[in-house]
Amino acid sequence: MITVLVISIIVILIVLALSVLTIGKGYSYKHTVDPVDPLPKDEEKKEEPEK
Repeated sequence: MITVLVISIIVILIVLALSVLTIGKGYSYKHTVDPVDPLPKDEEKKEEPEK
């Protein structure tokens, strides 16, 4: 009974440590945003509302 309890605690600690490491790596990831391409001239005319 004691061996099952010890093994269970060890597995729980390993899973907890891996979860904390994974979350830490996720928060330290540098996100970047691509610049928006300008619309071509003919598409700009389509986007403008008619007066």
